[in-house]
Amino acid sequence: MDADFIFDREQERASLATRLSSRRPLLIHGPTGVGKTLLTTAVVKDFPDFLYSPDSSTIHGVFRNLAYRLWERRAPQLVKSFGRAGADALKAKSAMNLKGVLREALHEGSYCLVLDHIKRPSYSFAAAVRELMGWCNTPVFTLARSAHMEDTGFLQAFYPDRADRFELKNFNPEVAESFAVTVAKRAGLSAQNMDDFLGRVLEYSQGNPGAIVAMLEMAKHPRYRSDDRIKITPLYIDFRLNWRPAGT
Repeated sequence: MDADFIFDREQERASLATRLSSRRPLLIHGPTGVGKTLLTTAVVKDFPDFLYSPDSSTIHGVFRNLAYRLWERRAPQLVKSFGRAGADALKAKSAMNLKGVLREALHEGSYCLVLDHIKRPSYSFAAAVRELMGWCNTPVFTLARSAHMEDTGFLQAFYPDRADRFELKNFNPEVAESFAVTVAKRAGLSAQNMDDFLGRVLEYSQGNPGAIVAMLEMAKHPRYRSDDRIKITPLYIDFRLNWRPAGT
C-alpha cells in the first residue's frame, strides 16, 4: 500500500485547497484513520509558504518542527542563526531560543502554520499558538479528531464558526466497498472466503479508510490464515485491541 495513495477524495481535495488558499485559520477534523494527515499533506505540497508540524503534542515540538521547515527553505533567519550546523544545531536549542528565531522568520516571511496530531492542547499551549498567530497575523491550520473541546482543547476558541471548520468523513458504503476491493488487489490479497471477509471489513470499519487498510494488511499475516481462508473473528478482535493509525 503506497503511503501517498488517496482514493476518491477529488472533491474534498479541491475544497480543502480552496480553503487553504484563503489563508483563513481552519480546523480540519474527522475520525481517527479517515485520512486527515494524508489529504492535508498532499494539498500543502502545493503551498510553499505553509509550514507543517507533523507532531504538535508540545509547543516545543511545534517550534522545532517549524524551525526545521524554515531551515529546509533556507530562510535567512535560520541560516544566520545556525550556520553550517543547520538541522543538527536545532536539536540542542531550547523552546525559548527557537521561539525567537521563529518570531524573526515569521516577521520576514508570509507563512501559514499547519499543526497536526495535537493532543488536547492546554491553555499554555493555546497561548503560545496565539502568540505565533499575532506576530504577523500568521494563519494557523489545526488537525484534530473532532471540533469538540476534548480534542481541540483551548485551541477551540480559534475556530468558533462553522466556516472555520473543514470536516473529513468516512467513505459512504459504495465508495468504501470500491476502496476495499482496490486495496485488496493492490496488496495481492486473496482467500477462499474473500467476499465474506470484505463484507465484514466494511461492516466493522463503518467506511473508515484507515481501518479498512489495517484489517486488509492484517489478513496477510499467517496468524489469521488457515487452509487459504481468513480467520475473520480473531483478526477483528486483535484489530480492536491493537489498531493505532500511523502518526497517532
